[in-house]
Amino acid sequence: MSKQLGNLMRQAQKMQEKMGEVQKELATRTIEASSGGGMVTATVNGAQELVSVKIDPSVVDPKDIEMLQDLVTAAVNEGLRRSKQMVSDEMGKLTAGLGMNIPGLF
Repeated sequence: MSKQLGNLMRQAQKMQEKMGEVQKELATRTIEASSGGGMVTATVNGAQELVSVKIDPSVVDPKDIEMLQDLVTAAVNEGLRRSKQMVSDEMGKLTAGLGMNIPGLF
């Protein structure tokens, strides 16, 4: 029994190390999302950090700042959603061999 527990602990340690490596790699990958037909583009990395925002000058209207704010918000939220999905997909590949889904892990 203790041999099985030891094997399980080693496997868990390897899994944890691999997850750390994947998280570091994902932090270097980026996802772009846009709103307003490409008028606002947000770039988010795999650590769910906003890397950049690009705004087409034609959408900047001092009389309608609210629209610009809405476009930025939409682009950033979509970028974050896609980034989280990318992380979930990659981590799912790691845990697929376990034959179980661990709720709340990712």
